[in-house]
Amino acid sequence: MPRAPLRFVYFLYLLTFLYFVSACNKPPQTKITIGSKFFTEQVILAELLAQHIEARTSIPVERKTNLGGTLLVHKALQAGQLDLYVEYTGTALTAVLHELPPGDSAAVYHRVKQLYSDGFHLELTEPLGFENTFAMVIRGDDAKNLHLRTISDIAPMAGKWRVGVGYEFLERQDGFRGWSDRYHLHFAESPRVMDLGLIYRALVDHQVDIVAGNSTDGLIDSLGLVALADDRHYFPPYDAVPIVRQSTLARFPQLRAALADLAGKLSASDIRRLNYAVDGQHQDVAAVVRSFRRSKGL
Repeated sequence: MPRAPLRFVYFLYLLTFLYFVSACNKPPQTKITIGSKFFTEQVILAELLAQHIEARTSIPVERKTNLGGTLLVHKALQAGQLDLYVEYTGTALTAVLHELPPGDSAAVYHRVKQLYSDGFHLELTEPLGFENTFAMVIRGDDAKNLHLRTISDIAPMAGKWRVGVGYEFLERQDGFRGWSDRYHLHFAESPRVMDLGLIYRALVDHQVDIVAGNSTDGLIDSLGLVALADDRHYFPPYDAVPIVRQSTLARFPQLRAALADLAGKLSASDIRRLNYAVDGQHQDVAAVVRSFRRSKGL
């Protein structure tokens, strides 16, 4: 093979050198991206984080909300497509880490914190102050007329009832299969899988008789529905906590203090009111969050 002219070889060396210099001098990322799963509360929490970070720091924030379920958002965080989102400790432990809960709320938090740091280089910050557990919800009239208060109470009529669930609850380790086994429930048919935004309307319209909702959903009270008590303690703790990439904390040291400001600032009643303002009263998410931040002096 003929040898390349010397000037051409030098030219190639120069191009290679410039490429590597350019790569090494690539400007660092100057913004953070906050994501959410595909339901109202998650969008509200993402907006809360975004507004608070923008107010407390000079960091520009991009919002990517309504992305999908737990595993999709978790993978986006691992891949660097997101820097931060709010997760629930019991969900992280069971759906992502595939572990059974080791005990109370503090034990679950510390277990997830350790495993997320060791395995994913992600950091759990301080919990926001509320838990959002699964809620098995029925119509208020049924609760009153049939004297139903706990999940165990529905066993005698389960054979005639239809269940509505989101896809994630059907598939999760802490979801439908384990729940129905724990309570020895045998329903009339396989669960009907539907969008989480539609399950309460399906219940009110008698398309189903019980649904797997969330304990912080504002529509439960406003629609006259009843969440049954988990009397056999099937569901683990689900404390809401921001999860952030450790590399993001290294790039933006001021982010840690901003997130710490939000520790313990949201009660269960607070998030129910925020959810109802958006779902029940159709208010704008950003406006609802701004009003809440003012009320808390954030």
